[in-house]
Amino acid sequence: MKLSPRDANGFFQRPDPRIAGLLIFGEDTMRVAMKRQEVIANIVGPEGEAEMRLTRMNGADLRKDAAMLLDAVKEQGFFPGARAVLVEEATDGLAKAFGNALTDWREGDAQIIATAGQLTARSALRKLFEAAPNAYAAALYNNPMGRDEIQAELNRAGLQEVSRDAMGALEALARGLTPGDFRQTLEKIALYKIDDNAPLTPQEVELNAPASIEAEMDEVFHVLAEGRTADIAPVMQRLAAQGVQPVTLLIMGARYFRTLYAVASAHGGPAQGIQKLRPPVFGPRRDRLLRQAQSWSLTRLEDALGVLMETDLKLRSAGQKAPAMALVERAFVRLAYLARR
Repeated sequence: MKLSPRDANGFFQRPDPRIAGLLIFGEDTMRVAMKRQEVIANIVGPEGEAEMRLTRMNGADLRKDAAMLLDAVKEQGFFPGARAVLVEEATDGLAKAFGNALTDWREGDAQIIATAGQLTARSALRKLFEAAPNAYAAALYNNPMGRDEIQAELNRAGLQEVSRDAMGALEALARGLTPGDFRQTLEKIALYKIDDNAPLTPQEVELNAPASIEAEMDEVFHVLAEGRTADIAPVMQRLAAQGVQPVTLLIMGARYFRTLYAVASAHGGPAQGIQKLRPPVFGPRRDRLLRQAQSWSLTRLEDALGVLMETDLKLRSAGQKAPAMALVERAFVRLAYLARR
């Protein structure tokens, strides 16, 4: 049977012992590994591997001896409790071996957990698990984590007290991170919050969030919006060293100043405009953006957008001979001086 994302998350958290097998597949190997780890832990419990109630095998080994799978499923352990057989890197060539194991499976046998990479709708392995009456197939897509998944990761990390604004900050963070990186960030936050029973705040989320090129790019726009001309060159050098292209800086700069314009021109003033941003911003970043919008007049923001557009046209001009990054840096200096007027 094919599992929807919501039903799959429910099964990962509470595996049905009457189900013989589960196939987890997807392009993101870390996402697949995390879900495989979760479902196995919920089948055999924390001591399952130590009590030899978990059997691991690789698809390559199973191709050499197809009987290994059924033998492991039927094997009786020394310790009482549920058992599982994990087959990693499963392929279509193993469909027959899985088919035999699912057909001969009886309640009380070890449950089969198989993992694979991206499988098309024509995949023999995928078709087998989707059609079997006693098995499930769960496809994992590279979509941002949903609120239920975020809450499950918070519970796993032991973070129970989370303010509403902090949850919004976590949701924004999850949109930009892989599930594995997001889990590591929550573990870092959990260490930071040891012996601190106060609810998690957006500031603490931002403090523990991983640094990125996007964060570095945000910093250069803060420099411009705050008129810090002396800081432009060092930040530009770091971005150039990381391979950021001049046209990318212009596109992101135009987006940033359009955001400032939207906040500054909102009905009711910047304080109302900041609340209407989508996606929303939180914590110190929100306060900083609000201060910047309040310090710029609409006329100067229009001038700033004009400078960015003019520079973009120069970069795209066939006759342009000046270095692209130098043109962008010159434009950014002009923007910083606009902020100081």
